[in-house]
Amino acid sequence: MNITLGIGDWLSLLAHYLLLSLLSIGGAITAAPDMHRYLIDERHWLSDPQFSASIAIAQAAPGPNVLFVALLGWNIGLNAGGLPTAVVGMTVTLLGILVPSTLLTFFATRWGRRNRDVAVVRAFKQGMAPVVIALLVATGWLLVAGGRASPTDWPLWLLATVSAVIVWRTRVHLLWLLSAGALLGWIGWL
Repeated sequence: MNITLGIGDWLSLLAHYLLLSLLSIGGAITAAPDMHRYLIDERHWLSDPQFSASIAIAQAAPGPNVLFVALLGWNIGLNAGGLPTAVVGMTVTLLGILVPSTLLTFFATRWGRRNRDVAVVRAFKQGMAPVVIALLVATGWLLVAGGRASPTDWPLWLLATVSAVIVWRTRVHLLWLLSAGALLGWIGWL
């Protein structure tokens, strides 16, 4: 696939990723559908297999999950002219996705630390606690159940409840619980 990108196209790509950075609550992967829409459906800068391969390779590689953004930029640059533009594409997409959210996190954390005794900040933190716990429970459920559990799978419910109580009420290291779960799975009890 050969494409031609001018400076306006590169700036448009940067602007799009700058906006996506602030919308990607939960990580860059949550913005992948919009990246697909923009890069494939709207701009035709990547093919569907290139997009899917970029995500698959980045998820399989060790390191942060945001690496797929670099691969998307790399592939755009390769389509636009080879190695030098591949480096430009990778740089543009990574800067776009990382800089706004990093700056927002940095300044919000500093502000929150300075104002931790203000009632509104304390209320916000207390209000976010149930949201964070619910997200962790949902993630744990997906990991434990693998998408196949139902309310009648009492061993999974029992294991999740016992593990949660042990983590909450004791100082048992989490790796011991993970090892016990792996052993129970290997034996075939779960």
